[in-house]
Amino acid sequence: MYKSAIDPDHLYDHARQQPQYVLADANSFFASCESVFDPSLAGKPVVVLSNNDGCVVARSPAAKKLGITNGTPWFTIKEQAGLDGVIARSSNYELYASLSHRMMGIMEQFFLEQEVYSIDECFMLSLWDDDATFDACSRLREEVLRSVGIPVSVGVAPTKTLAKVANHWAKSHPSSAGITLWSRIYRRYGDHILESVPIRDIWGVGRRLTRKLESMGIISALDLRNADPTTIRRRFSVTLERTVLELRGIPAVENEENANSGVRTTQILCSRMFSDPVVGFDTLSQALSVYAQKACTRLRRQGSLCSQVRAFCSTSPYASYRYTACSHTIRLEDPCDNPMIITRAARRALQDRIDPHAPYIRAGVVLLDLQDADAFQTLDGLAAERDPGLGPVLEEAARRFGPFHVGIGYGGIRGAGRQDADTGGHWAMNRKMLSARPTTRWEEMVTVRAH
Repeated sequence: MYKSAIDPDHLYDHARQQPQYVLADANSFFASCESVFDPSLAGKPVVVLSNNDGCVVARSPAAKKLGITNGTPWFTIKEQAGLDGVIARSSNYELYASLSHRMMGIMEQFFLEQEVYSIDECFMLSLWDDDATFDACSRLREEVLRSVGIPVSVGVAPTKTLAKVANHWAKSHPSSAGITLWSRIYRRYGDHILESVPIRDIWGVGRRLTRKLESMGIISALDLRNADPTTIRRRFSVTLERTVLELRGIPAVENEENANSGVRTTQILCSRMFSDPVVGFDTLSQALSVYAQKACTRLRRQGSLCSQVRAFCSTSPYASYRYTACSHTIRLEDPCDNPMIITRAARRALQDRIDPHAPYIRAGVVLLDLQDADAFQTLDGLAAERDPGLGPVLEEAARRFGPFHVGIGYGGIRGAGRQDADTGGHWAMNRKMLSARPTTRWEEMVTVRAH
């Protein structure tokens, strides 16, 4: 293992002389959202399933105690889960996004420079001392729980990576009351904190890096902190070097694009697993048309143009039919945001290229080579292929009446019941255990009766 000289006694002294990162992260967010409007779920084992009710993607604390892990196929545990009283819910993206937006709006009132990192967590900055910061964190947790009904844990540290460690400490140590300040626990426990964190659990260290680091004798977060940054950069990347610095209390991770903005600078992807296998191009093209329109809506909303359209599809590697996959990219004549042109390109990308007998279970559309529509420059007298008006009409119809009331081709076919926010194709995403969406649907609002 490669080490560099470190003086542990002075490693984090400067943390009290600079702003502190505050990481607020919802506890078991998806599962917590399910219990907000269904109090009967409180304290019970609840799991949230992935698209088509496939695998477990979120668990309540009670479900975790039963040993249920994320990624477990639901059909393999369904029978035992029923005996254990486990309650399953389909992924309710509308509800989760709505509650996330409300939660983030409350959090930003307590600290500076909110950076929404994901749907359930955000970084903020505190310029106060430990006591004032702890008090603000306490009020933040109370207000989010009171106003939204979501429990939140908070970690405070001189860097984002250490704030992640502190946040995990807050979740795993009930005595912390949901709030952990790095400066306080480090004074009490010292390097034992990082020594107890496996290298695989460090923010930004994936499975592939874990194996390589462990082969070098870097087993824990403490080992990585003590590694020589120059050697880490040379053997791995500047990103992992920054992680070493962050573990030493030196801010090195730059702010990322706010996740709430939804802006993509490199590509826009829309991909789904089919509820039933799709055979033949005619049916597959229905899905490609729908996904292209969804991607195009996001493209227009962020004010971008795309120059390339890629479509792909694949069969299941576990099916009896031989595995097959297909992907092809179409370059547009001019950058555009026109849904007609983009939809035709997505269909044309796979036409005559797929196996007509293969049972495809996934397909997707990717918009590439994105450019800012307002900043796009071309030759004098020429302009980008801007949408002549169809896109805005479709978007306004969706905004006023909901998705799939109108669209191009199969994009205008609605599902039924709770599935009316998706297309009506037999291949559309299957969510048989979808809960209500009272924050976004008038007809699904909660009704309270006084007796």
